[in-house]
Amino acid sequence: MSEHEHGSAERESKDRYWTANIRLLFTLMAIWFTVSFGAGILFRDWLDQFMLGGYPLGFWFAQQGSIYTFIALIFFYNWRIHKIEQSFDLDDDDEVAARMEGEAD
Repeated sequence: MSEHEHGSAERESKDRYWTANIRLLFTLMAIWFTVSFGAGILFRDWLDQFMLGGYPLGFWFAQQGSIYTFIALIFFYNWRIHKIEQSFDLDDDDEVAARMEGEAD
């Protein structure tokens, strides 16, 4: 494989990785927006007919639910981006383990 073909294939792989990453980010941001703005503001009146922990559900989403959702999305992003990195051979777990092993010596 010529150097140009290798560089082109590597560039295409990086482009696909960033496309997957951006798609994941936009999806998670849409979920976060829907929960925080939608459930906390737009659908609050409808959600208030339900109770959670003694509080109307719309109020709960505005005060707590959007925060819990945001934290859950952070953990989900971390798990999912790790899987994406592995699928594109960008996972650095072996490098980190080798570096830590070298520092321990």
